[in-house]
Amino acid sequence: MGLDFDSFVLVAATANLSDESAAREHADAVEFRMDLAADPLAELRAYDGELPILVTNRAVWEGGEWDGDDDERLAVLEDALAVDAVEAVDVELESLRSGAATELRAAARDRDVSVVASAHDFEGTPDEIELLDTLSDACERADVGKLAVTAETRADTLALLAVTHRLASDGRTVATMAMGEAGSHTRAVAPVYGSTIGYAPVDPDEATAPGQYDLETLSRLVADLE
Repeated sequence: MGLDFDSFVLVAATANLSDESAAREHADAVEFRMDLAADPLAELRAYDGELPILVTNRAVWEGGEWDGDDDERLAVLEDALAVDAVEAVDVELESLRSGAATELRAAARDRDVSVVASAHDFEGTPDEIELLDTLSDACERADVGKLAVTAETRADTLALLAVTHRLASDGRTVATMAMGEAGSHTRAVAPVYGSTIGYAPVDPDEATAPGQYDLETLSRLVADLE
């Protein structure tokens, strides 16, 4: 039936599925960063945890570690869909725009796996119109539109939160966060404005994006702000 994003989902980000037991107390799901794992498909097939899995196989050009053939990267993601515990898949918005991930999205829908279309800006925060256009496009192409930007000022975070609130109020399912020191608070605050996914490492020393809180801290902050 796919991962349900009708309410906030706190995701424990990891490259090692053995972390699942430590994440279980606070997380609703596990994001498995396949691009950071040595043998990701074997690890998935051996998984016997309780939490559902969101699989991500991030390319270098989108801030990840997969630097091989892009068709092969997407094929590995498609193979991951055969694992019953996989209930969501993250695919780059750019791969959907180009048509490279069309078959992956179709395969996910055939298996009732939710699709997250993600876009990342590691250089800064575009203006509000561009933020709205990018996130709207991601929502059109997937079950969840995800947008991560890099905040340099509080004004950047306000623009992102405004777009989050606008689209969520229009019934879109969105996940947003601002990376970097200036934007770290958005990981706790964005759910107040309608963001449906939060990401945090089980171990704070293993953060997969700048400005992440550890899992226990983010869980407490989100709960306190509800």
